[in-house]
Amino acid sequence: MSPEDAFAFCALVIGVIVFLGIFSDIYKRRLSFKEREMELLSRHTAEKAAQYAAHAERLEQRVRVLERIAIEKTNGLAGEIEALRDPHVN
Repeated sequence: MSPEDAFAFCALVIGVIVFLGIFSDIYKRRLSFKEREMELLSRHTAEKAAQYAAHAERLEQRVRVLERIAIEKTNGLAGEIEALRDPHVN
């Protein structure tokens, strides 16, 4: 093996090592970015779920109030509501 061939081989090995190092750094940065992106998405999803749960709770409370008002009214109104619930009465 001539000195030129040995030098070319060493240069190739060093080039491959440098390339792998750069590629490894790029890959680590991409993973870090994806991890941060997923964390933000998760936080956003959790906030939305909490908002939907609170909204559903408010709606349930309003329905309870409306049911109580309807039941406390005269029997005529309660009867009409029950008639609407019964699918056989038309």
